[in-house]
Amino acid sequence: MIDLLLWIVLIVCVITDLRERRIYNKVIYPALVLTIIFHLADSGLSGMLFSLQGFVIGMALLLIPYLLGGIGAGDVKLLALVGAMKGTMFVLIAAVYMALIGGVLALGVLLFRRGVISRLKMMFYSLGGLRTGIKIPLTIAKDDYKATYPYGLAIAGGAALSFMLSGVSLL
Repeated sequence: MIDLLLWIVLIVCVITDLRERRIYNKVIYPALVLTIIFHLADSGLSGMLFSLQGFVIGMALLLIPYLLGGIGAGDVKLLALVGAMKGTMFVLIAAVYMALIGGVLALGVLLFRRGVISRLKMMFYSLGGLRTGIKIPLTIAKDDYKATYPYGLAIAGGAALSFMLSGVSLL
C-alpha cells in the first residue's frame, strides 16, 4: 500500500515539476500524514520512529543545497517524504541514484541551452591559455546563473532505480 502511495505521489510531483516547476504541499503533507499513520498502525511506535528517521535523513540530504539556493523546498520535502515512506536505507540509496540522474540532467541543460558553442570555445581557449601562461577569463552570461531544471524528476528517478535494483516490485 505504501509503495502505491509513493508511486502516485512521485508521478504527480514529476508532472507538476515538469509543467510548473513546483512540488505542491497539498500533495506532500497529506501523503506524509498517511505515511506516519500507516507505519504507526502497522508497527506501532517503532514504525512511527522508522518513518520519522527516514524523513529526517531525507530532509538532511538536500538541506545544504536548499540553504545555498541550488534547490527548491519542494524537492527537499519530496525526498524527505520518500524517506518517511521507505526508511533510511532506501532514501540513502535513492539519493545516490538521484545525484547521478541530477548530474546527467544538469549536463543536458548545459549542453542544450542557447550559446553552448560559444561557452565551449571560451573554455577551450581558457584551457589552451593556461598551457602558455596566458589567463583568459571565462565570461558567463547572467542568464546562465538562472538555469534551472526540475529536480523532482531526479528524485523520482532515484526512487525508481532504488526500487528496481533492490529487486522490489514497482507496485
